[in-house]
Amino acid sequence: MTIEAPRAVALSDSATPRAPKIGFVSLGCPKALTDSELILTQLRAEGYETSKTYAGADLVIVNTCGFIDDAVKESLDTIGEALAENGKVIVTGCLGAKGGKDTGEGGGNLVRQMHPSVLAVTGPHATHEVMDAVHLHAPKRHDPFTDLVPAPATAASSDIGVKLTPRHYAYLKISEGCNHRCTFCIIPSMRGDLVSRPIGDVLGEARRLFEAGVKELLVISQDTSAYGVDVKYRTGFWDGKPVKTRMLDLCEKLGELAAPHGAWVRLHYVYPYPHVDEVLPLMAQGLVLPYLDVPLQHSHPDVLKRMKRPASGERNLDRIQRWREVCPEIVIRSTFIAGFPGESEDEFEHLLDFMRAAEIDRAGCFAYSPVSGATANDLPGALPAALREERRARFMAVAEAVSAAKLARRVGATMQVLIDAAPALGRRGGTGRSYADAPEIDGVVKLLPPEKASKTLKVGEFTRARIVGTQGHDLVAQPF
Repeated sequence: MTIEAPRAVALSDSATPRAPKIGFVSLGCPKALTDSELILTQLRAEGYETSKTYAGADLVIVNTCGFIDDAVKESLDTIGEALAENGKVIVTGCLGAKGGKDTGEGGGNLVRQMHPSVLAVTGPHATHEVMDAVHLHAPKRHDPFTDLVPAPATAASSDIGVKLTPRHYAYLKISEGCNHRCTFCIIPSMRGDLVSRPIGDVLGEARRLFEAGVKELLVISQDTSAYGVDVKYRTGFWDGKPVKTRMLDLCEKLGELAAPHGAWVRLHYVYPYPHVDEVLPLMAQGLVLPYLDVPLQHSHPDVLKRMKRPASGERNLDRIQRWREVCPEIVIRSTFIAGFPGESEDEFEHLLDFMRAAEIDRAGCFAYSPVSGATANDLPGALPAALREERRARFMAVAEAVSAAKLARRVGATMQVLIDAAPALGRRGGTGRSYADAPEIDGVVKLLPPEKASKTLKVGEFTRARIVGTQGHDLVAQPF
């Protein structure tokens, strides 16, 4: 499980004045963001407007995150703010599935215990339940002259729905839920067991996204490597041809779809099972970006056992070395937990040694935090908060040194950069990302003003750039 910082997204008003207006705040990881996109797409399909302010909305939907304490606090604070500013609030997302401290007021639901005046509470991946609540509390007024007239078909509306990402990249969720029972994680209790999307549906959505101008497709799930396990890798159909519901086949087809558009395919939340090795040749061939987001969490076998981590984690160093032999350009990002219950100083030093040996390109680390409902809370050997935080800081010092050294090796290289920002057509420079940088969680490439006056930069397009330096986690490059 990869843990990411919560983020908020607001939508602007649409043009139709007669329909109820819905305010929307989306918190959490990309998996929650795709849930928000589904709800907003359905709202628009039914003729609802969106409001960019609480005051201008008939009601507000808050899509919450509930994985770590900071995320829970932000979600509860956001709900409280929406109630204070608007008064009519529907809550959905992971926090909506989180139980309270008892089964008294609120029926054991944390949101209802803290904010009993919310109109409705649902868990994640609950578009129909959210829409039922919207219909009840903000019914759309019927207009017999226009309600039967179909909306204009556009790529943005009828083909790919509402997207909360910039036009040039999008998240593609391939499954929901997780079969693992890691002791620090409560996601299965909120999102359920693994349910893989039919491969034909996934590939159909990918094709529509590429045709709509997406230049980077980010594949997400709770466990991308397990895609198809729940349906025993059932054979599906795509363009009239059989395709197995499994990670390798999906990656092959996504790469083939991306190629005519010159687009990237990036893999996230990949557990290091042995069959992941089969994807490395696709990366070496350029069909899929040579980038893996692998949630390792620790390196010591005993800690991994207490975490109940899958995939024989004690062999990860050998596995990473094999990956680099097949695809030397591969970039690996990961997340780790420091100060897990019972972690000894020797076990923590084992983790630091692993970081240096594995040369993880991008790494984040969380000091272990007890999460309500997680079985790790009952493990012996809980460490003091100060020690957990001290180990997190020590880990990040090693991780940053490793990352800085790897970035420095890129100076002088030429890289393809996807442009995310380019004020004044790039005459003052801009920012972008290389294949080594996922949006919002990795570094960026800071682009200098082009040397040629005729050279312009445009958001959503690629440029070639020569790396001339580094700044912290970022590269500095000269476009040409």
